[in-house]
Amino acid sequence: MPAEWAPHEWTWIGFPTNPEEWPGAFDGARRQIADFASALHADGRGEEVRLVVANDADADAARALVAPGVEIIVHRLGDVWLRDTAPIAVTNDSGARALVDFGFNGWGGKYRMPGDEDIGARLAATTGLPTSTQNWVFEGGAVDTDGAGLFVTTEQCLLNPNRNPDLDRGKIETLLAGALGLSDMLWLGDGLLNDHTDGHVDNLARFVAPGVLMIPEAAMADDPNAAIYADARARAAAHGVTVAPMPSPGRVMVNGEAIPASYMNFYIGNAAVIVPVYGQPNDGAALDALKPFFPGREIIGLRSDFILSGGGSFHCCSQQMPSI
Repeated sequence: MPAEWAPHEWTWIGFPTNPEEWPGAFDGARRQIADFASALHADGRGEEVRLVVANDADADAARALVAPGVEIIVHRLGDVWLRDTAPIAVTNDSGARALVDFGFNGWGGKYRMPGDEDIGARLAATTGLPTSTQNWVFEGGAVDTDGAGLFVTTEQCLLNPNRNPDLDRGKIETLLAGALGLSDMLWLGDGLLNDHTDGHVDNLARFVAPGVLMIPEAAMADDPNAAIYADARARAAAHGVTVAPMPSPGRVMVNGEAIPASYMNFYIGNAAVIVPVYGQPNDGAALDALKPFFPGREIIGLRSDFILSGGGSFHCCSQQMPSI
């Protein structure tokens, strides 16, 4: 599995289709995802973007929001989180690509929506690439990789009995070695507080260079994830991984509950790194933290609060296809 900063041929992005999943935020989430797709495409200077919509009516709505050049493709779609439901691309030493399609159970049975169970196979079929089917439950947001065989995950997610109760960490590592090319796994503990995915690592820690893992630091004393960040940094350092700091957005409340707002759900495109921001004091510092690692890319902050109300952000709703 290549690192995300490797060149992409295209990126799939999911487009919201069900207003009940976005109470009070449906139109806003559509606008913010459309802004993400347009920024990633960057008038053709970035990469091809394939915005996946559920039906013709959604296609019309999407066309009215995205910039010219963003491709609209219609596929039955339950939720937008293609990081977890779309196929994952791998390459061999000669650069040939293949796809891996995993089982999916609605994030541990919590959110089952028609279309999500087979969107990976249907998207894979559009590519003509050889595809292997893995008969166990796995979501792409549960891991991140530096492209050299080093992966990071959380125990809270991959060892959760609501996914694969018969698999321990050794079996999971063996399966990922065969499916995605894992050679070394860094196990972090819990993910962010109130994360609906049971602690996906792409909200907590991301590789920004080979062997370099970015992890947030608590912004204030009331940061709800302060202990989680500290534990992640300690585990990464003990594993021999270089830790790069990222500021935390701090405590972000919606309807009296701390939500899993994170700058870590950024997406590394060909021309830009798109970072979710929330109108918090550390928004600008988060963009600055990424600049040293991606000098050839524009660092763009886009509002993601409406998207987050549905459970994720830019990285969660996208899946890349590496270039040959």
